[in-house]
Amino acid sequence: MQLSDMAEAVLIGVGATLLIDLWALFLRRAFSVRSLDYCLLGRWVLHIPRGVVRHDNIGAAARQPHECTIGWTTHYLIGTMFALVFVLLASAGWLARPTLLPALAFGAATVVVPFFTMQPSFGLGIAASKTPHPNRARLKSLMTHTVFGVGLYLSAALLSIVRV
Repeated sequence: MQLSDMAEAVLIGVGATLLIDLWALFLRRAFSVRSLDYCLLGRWVLHIPRGVVRHDNIGAAARQPHECTIGWTTHYLIGTMFALVFVLLASAGWLARPTLLPALAFGAATVVVPFFTMQPSFGLGIAASKTPHPNRARLKSLMTHTVFGVGLYLSAALLSIVRV
């Protein structure tokens, strides 16, 4: 991967993650559907150096200084890392001529990360199995990660237009 491809992948990741945030804002305003509180993501990240990776209930864990800033930063770093992995895996010409299907499939596939890392670590069980409505939580996660895939495509398409 060339340095220019890496720079584009970072921009694509930021764009795709921004689309997730716009999606969450739409869901909250239109349907009163709450999104993940990224302050809790920051709390989790800040507990890791203290040797605490798994919590019974991340909401009950001790608050940490700057957890919201760390959480939002981590959210965008994760999106950027996913985009870098996707660009590494995509065909060589995908950045020049992005197509929706590979980005959509990759975005949907990334849902395995929260299902098997974040949700169990937050005390929500594997694939949100300990939440009051596990299937609803799973569907919401899958939709969010699918929107991320759409964001990968749209961001790459925009970059390919700007680049020309």
